[in-house]
Amino acid sequence: MKDKKQSFDETKITGFFDKNTKFNGELEFKGSFRVDGRFKGNINSESSLVIGDNGKVEADIKIGSVLVSGEVKGTIQAKDKVEVHSSGKVIGTIITPKLIVEEGAFLEANCQTTDKMPQSPPSELKQVRPESKDTKPGKKEEPKT
Repeated sequence: MKDKKQSFDETKITGFFDKNTKFNGELEFKGSFRVDGRFKGNINSESSLVIGDNGKVEADIKIGSVLVSGEVKGTIQAKDKVEVHSSGKVIGTIITPKLIVEEGAFLEANCQTTDKMPQSPPSELKQVRPESKDTKPGKKEEPKT
């Protein structure tokens, strides 16, 4: 028997969380995925994510494209586009080359429209303080007498 490679149709939903589903963790998928329940964690995919009217997502999302009709809290990094429908609510950060927001949508987000995706989301960037040349980390300077 020959091994056949599965092909994924981006227009068809290949995975689904129903409105009575609660899930915490990492989500990776090929094809399109729909969330109508509650999800908390990280989502990574080159494909499409649909957050339905009942969907509540609290996550860092790295995705091809996302359509929001429910609620998202976190960072969305989309390679293609982010669409927020009139019933949608986004709180956090959006980084994408194309942002579409319908009238009536709730948007409380730092938005950046760019083709270049950062290596890590802005929330993960650490503030670096320069150290003095005279002191080493963990050692206190004692007064000279």
